[in-house]
Amino acid sequence: MEKRIAILATNGFEKSELFSPKEALENEGFKVDVISLEKGKIKGWEGTNWSGEIEVDRTVKEASAKEYNALVLPGGVINPDQLRRNEDALVFVRDFFKQSKPVGAICHAAWTLINAEVVEGRTMTSFNSIKKDLENAGALWVDKEVVVDEAFVTSRNPDDLPAFNAKMIEEIKEGKHELQHA
Repeated sequence: MEKRIAILATNGFEKSELFSPKEALENEGFKVDVISLEKGKIKGWEGTNWSGEIEVDRTVKEASAKEYNALVLPGGVINPDQLRRNEDALVFVRDFFKQSKPVGAICHAAWTLINAEVVEGRTMTSFNSIKKDLENAGALWVDKEVVVDEAFVTSRNPDDLPAFNAKMIEEIKEGKHELQHA
């Protein structure tokens, strides 16, 4: 059975943190949908400039976690700041945890997870500037290239993408984890 993966992002996503996992997941034969707040295209960010657009497959209002085997949240600063203020996006994220499905977040994407209230008691990593945000939300923050806490995969920055992509693929192949929870 074909596995379907959702990548939730909006304008301001870190270009490499969306394109690299998408390519790695598609190379494994998974179907990957880009889910966003609105239809059309979303713009990426690279360095200090806008860079790279990608077509949105479905809006977060059209999509359901039930239709997907896993969720990937790319970082960037603008992207997760927008997503964490959108209740539909937060419900979408929470549903993956409630359904015990693999979730991956890289860099600043953890901001969205904090607002979705799914980090308390979890061991994870992120971009170091939001370490305190995660600790204040009840997460145990560690400084490693990739951290797996049940089916929950986190990484710090674009340099960690090879390890992040490999762990996401491994977790998706394993499937649901009963200890993955909201």
